[in-house]
Amino acid sequence: RGAKGSEAVASRSFDWLIQPIGQERFFRELWEQKPLLVKRHQPGFYGDLMSCQQLDRILRERQLYFTENVDLTTYRGGVRETHNPPGRAHAAVVWDYFQQGCSVRLLNPQTYSRQLWRLCATLQEFFSSMVGANLYLTPAGSQGFAPHYDDIEAFVLQLEGQKLWRVYAPRDPSEELPRFSSGNFTKEEVGEPLLTTLLEPGDLLYFPRGFIHQACTGETSHSLHLTLSTCQRNTWGDLLEKALPTALQLALEEDVDFRRSLPRDYPSVMGVANADLANPRREAFLAKMRGLFERLWDFLPVDAAADQMVKAHLHEALPPLLSQQERECSVHGGEHWHEGRVVDVQELEPDTAVRLVRRNAVRLVVEEDSVRLYHSLDNSRVYQERDPQWVELDAERAPAVEALLHAYPGYLRIHELPLEGPTECMELASLLYDRGLLLTREPLDPVDYDDDDN
Repeated sequence: RGAKGSEAVASRSFDWLIQPIGQERFFRELWEQKPLLVKRHQPGFYGDLMSCQQLDRILRERQLYFTENVDLTTYRGGVRETHNPPGRAHAAVVWDYFQQGCSVRLLNPQTYSRQLWRLCATLQEFFSSMVGANLYLTPAGSQGFAPHYDDIEAFVLQLEGQKLWRVYAPRDPSEELPRFSSGNFTKEEVGEPLLTTLLEPGDLLYFPRGFIHQACTGETSHSLHLTLSTCQRNTWGDLLEKALPTALQLALEEDVDFRRSLPRDYPSVMGVANADLANPRREAFLAKMRGLFERLWDFLPVDAAADQMVKAHLHEALPPLLSQQERECSVHGGEHWHEGRVVDVQELEPDTAVRLVRRNAVRLVVEEDSVRLYHSLDNSRVYQERDPQWVELDAERAPAVEALLHAYPGYLRIHELPLEGPTECMELASLLYDRGLLLTREPLDPVDYDDDDN
């Protein structure tokens, strides 16, 4: 049990999602390149992940609101419309619109379903990026959305009924792997589909961002599908966007060449009007710029920029869903009130073996004069409902947190933490344990205090 980490569990979950395709083939041949269709002929493959009955219960038991949580849409005669009334999305109102031909989109259903919460939270460990979800219910003989492309990698899980999908390749290189979703396209703008397929319960369809898609139901069956999404603005360009401004600032501070004045004649050799001129002074100017860009690499704070990317991901991530065993081995399994007194008092000991709750749920970040351990443990299941969560640390404690990170999924005994002495080890372990960031190898034994001591 001790060696089974969150990344291994997440990898098995992704194996389940794309089976019978293997991960190696998926990332070599399909990821960000072309669609994948898996026809399973197993209607019960996704189990009770979500159903129309569960959707009805969510609408009745939760306070959901149109536009914020639920959309009602149609696509008729080439026109996409949203029909959201104001106020709460009462079940009776939603079903009335559905009967009139509206598609129903439930945003972020993982907020209301533990099954989806578990799946999305597990897969985000695999992708090191937020995994979100939307649920789509479409009545028979209709279409809810116009052809468009998205800015996420999409995994479509068909849960009920049937739906005819058409997927189109990006129209030109500028639309490959876009950073932002498109508007609505007309039939004439999308051309001929790359893939046309009828999804049935248990089937999977993956397509990369930038692939235009549309889907409609037949005349005899509604459709319920779940779209899992990931890797939104999680690119090399996004990393450079964080790193380059800091690199330039450092270069300006530390390298005098970046602070030297531009040549007096640069306006006469540079600029759009001079772009086609063959001029030695222009060539010298461009060569100087290339040299400065090459030297800029020496100032590029790649690690710090990566930390900022992960920090942003942790703010939008779902909190981990702990198993019962994990709860018993964490702060959640400690003291509680019973028959007029506190019982099951537990204490960490120097030889208690501990590890982080999840490998990718924490990030050690150095910011100005402080060290912070950012985490997603206290996040809400509502997207970015809470501010970023962190634990402030003294710089001397950072190596101990690094030791926990590097040991994962293994455990370290508290006295093994690389700190000055046993008191410092216990103080840090208690801090992290009380914040919910640590698991013990075994549930802690209750401390046997006698009544006089209490």
